[in-house]
Amino acid sequence: MATSELFDNLIHRINIGDSLTRSAYRNPNNLAIVDREVRLSYQEFNLWVNRMANALLARGYRGGDVLALASANSVEFLVTYYACAKVGLVCVPINLGWRPDEVGYVLGHSKARGIVIESQLMGAIAPAISQSKEIQEVIVAKGTYVAHDETIAGHKVVDFEAFSKDASSDEPEEKVGDRDALTYLYTSGTTSFPKGVIGNHAAIYLESMTMALEGRFASDDRFVAMMPMFHTAQLNCHCTPAIMVGATIYVERGFTAGRLLDLIETEKITQIFGLPMMYGEMLDQPDIASRDLSSLRRALYAMAPMPEAQLKKCIEVFNCGFYLLFGQTEMSPTTTIFRPEHQLTHNGAVGTPVVNVWVRIMDEAGNFLPQGTQGEIVYRGPHTMTGYLNNPEATDEAFRGGWFHSGDVGHFDSDGILWFADRNKDVIKTGGENVASIEVERAIYAADPNIAEAVVVGLRHQRWSEAITAVVVARPGTTIDTDAAIAKVKQIIDPYKAPKAIIVVDALPKTSTGKIQKNLVRKEFDHFYERTTE
Repeated sequence: MATSELFDNLIHRINIGDSLTRSAYRNPNNLAIVDREVRLSYQEFNLWVNRMANALLARGYRGGDVLALASANSVEFLVTYYACAKVGLVCVPINLGWRPDEVGYVLGHSKARGIVIESQLMGAIAPAISQSKEIQEVIVAKGTYVAHDETIAGHKVVDFEAFSKDASSDEPEEKVGDRDALTYLYTSGTTSFPKGVIGNHAAIYLESMTMALEGRFASDDRFVAMMPMFHTAQLNCHCTPAIMVGATIYVERGFTAGRLLDLIETEKITQIFGLPMMYGEMLDQPDIASRDLSSLRRALYAMAPMPEAQLKKCIEVFNCGFYLLFGQTEMSPTTTIFRPEHQLTHNGAVGTPVVNVWVRIMDEAGNFLPQGTQGEIVYRGPHTMTGYLNNPEATDEAFRGGWFHSGDVGHFDSDGILWFADRNKDVIKTGGENVASIEVERAIYAADPNIAEAVVVGLRHQRWSEAITAVVVARPGTTIDTDAAIAKVKQIIDPYKAPKAIIVVDALPKTSTGKIQKNLVRKEFDHFYERTTE
């Protein structure tokens, strides 16, 4: 490569790794990462990333090579991710909820050359590594300090810290194209193996800037990262924007209501991000009224709208701006934000488009639909994925007509606010009518405050084709009168949309990111109406 070509790239490129470099030189002493006992300034964090990047180069890794990453939330996760970015490697975070055969598929499909694994995951990941013909390097991070063998599936393991300890901490200078792949994020499959979403540097860099702009993130912010970093919502909506502006990230391996409240108080946290049920658990803490939550500026949530009664209580107790994020992995992921000023006036909506994303509603023939008319939500914008890895047919289908087709159904109201109705595949076809499961779920929450979680699915039924059915979890120490709840739902929405039955269960099946797995709910109760007279 000509020197001038490399220099031109280094001067002009859009690279997510460079955002860390700039923050480290702009605010070297700012606290960057807190991972339990580890507290790193931006300068210290950047130097570690550089050592890791240069160690990978010394081992022969080059732009386009793939490094898999099997890790819970940790500083090592972020070091690996940013090291890959700086030298043009493709990082493939492994969803820790996958089965071994799914992990094996992803390692083979992505052609991962190496893998970084936390110590406690060695046993679970070993079968997948043994299936892979491409893996050459196994790098083990300390994780939860679980003892492990010196080999795994025939590969000698290398300690994470030792791997980069003696490498140069200079900024690596490698050519990386703006639209070169940064990540392959695999979307969860329900009936087949997941698809690899190619996220490129420009898309994720611009999405990070969008989040920082829309959320007004600043260098004095202190964020908690408790949702899984292998999921795009935590990684690209929060971690990369936080590092871009020079904020502090407090790394948590999971959620415990009491611990998070302690952290807010002791570390003066300014932003949290979680699921609606997590906010519910915090509200249920007996000492919530005495907690000092005054440092909070923003509370973000995702995966589902928050029931109105819970939302009102959250706004009262946490006394900060609440935001709902909406989007999908293919959009890196944010497309709309449901903003604080709309939370109580348009409860149940998913917000207005963020900068850099154009949102339209389209019918099946490719025609745009007016406000108030329901159809498929489609997008244009630089956040959009490059495509699906090794799947040109799926890419062409998703990009047909020059728009990214989300597979989501929704409409814009007269105020220009987007309402999500359902996934195309989750619309229930009952008695000749199409019913959005999300609308019924909202009504169920409104009908009975004792319902902690609810999911609505269509189950096979001789008369209705698909019978609208709610499967719910009660709040601790409460009971649910299912007949009364159904009667109340009929007062809230059209009676034909009310569930034919409410099934109370102890827990609902969820993905590792907390999303309820409707496909598993349908499978479990597939024969429910064969046993009833309804």
